[in-house]
Amino acid sequence: MSIPKNSPAPQLLSGKSSNSDTAPPLSPGLYIVSTPIGNLRDITLRALDVLHAAQHILAEDTRQTRKLCEVYSIATPLSAYHDHNAATRVPDLIERLQAGERIALVSDAGTPLVSDPGFRLVRAAVEAEIDVWPIPGASALLAGLVKSGLPSDAFHFAGFLPPKSAARQSALSKLSTVQATLVFFETGPRIGKVLADAAKVLGNRRCVLTRELTKRYEEARHGTAMELLTSVNETPPKGELVLLIAPPTADALWSEEQVRSALDEQIADVGVKRASTAIAELSGWQKREVYALALSLK
Repeated sequence: MSIPKNSPAPQLLSGKSSNSDTAPPLSPGLYIVSTPIGNLRDITLRALDVLHAAQHILAEDTRQTRKLCEVYSIATPLSAYHDHNAATRVPDLIERLQAGERIALVSDAGTPLVSDPGFRLVRAAVEAEIDVWPIPGASALLAGLVKSGLPSDAFHFAGFLPPKSAARQSALSKLSTVQATLVFFETGPRIGKVLADAAKVLGNRRCVLTRELTKRYEEARHGTAMELLTSVNETPPKGELVLLIAPPTADALWSEEQVRSALDEQIADVGVKRASTAIAELSGWQKREVYALALSLK
């Protein structure tokens, strides 16, 4: 959450103006507050109102959130809420919310619950009929999508892929027929293996790799999966990554790995013949080729 050197200091949006007497009163309930993904000026005025007026802020990492609070003179008490302590914290937090407290939940950066902690608490609040108020703001998912130039009328967010190759390939195989841009969060050390598996399972589709969104060294690399694999091997990316993969084209042939995986899933349910017919229509393969592969698998 560092302030980029090429951006103006955020004092123009100081907590003083946001925390004025003209700000609307805060109703009791749980506030899901989006915070900047890099550039601290991306905080919204409404988010500042909420963070000032809340009685307590739940933070994934209090050290990270304290930096934001210091910049905007937010004195609201902080405590840690993350996946490792959710089970023990949720009951007490629900009691406090039922008693009428105003509690804000933030993650380290971006929108809480999107590959970040918070689901358990929100679900418990909904079940207890406690008001949950979303406070929209920055999201690496949407920032990467609009920067990529890939189709944005339909997209499928899949978060982080599994760390092991076999599980990762299985997950990618299930996404192979999705008619939408695929969006993933990734890390620098793993991105090469992810691109290699994506090329193997999904084919050599057009991809975009973004990094350090809203920060000083923001970057987007465009190319096919194999071109990006070469790029990251030559110049390993650092920081937080968003990988976007284009949807399959109408004339794109499935890889053998995709056809095998689809057959494995369907043969048990509908039999060799029906599975072969259906997959041939989707994959661009000849029916006799799919049928022969299905027989070899059986």
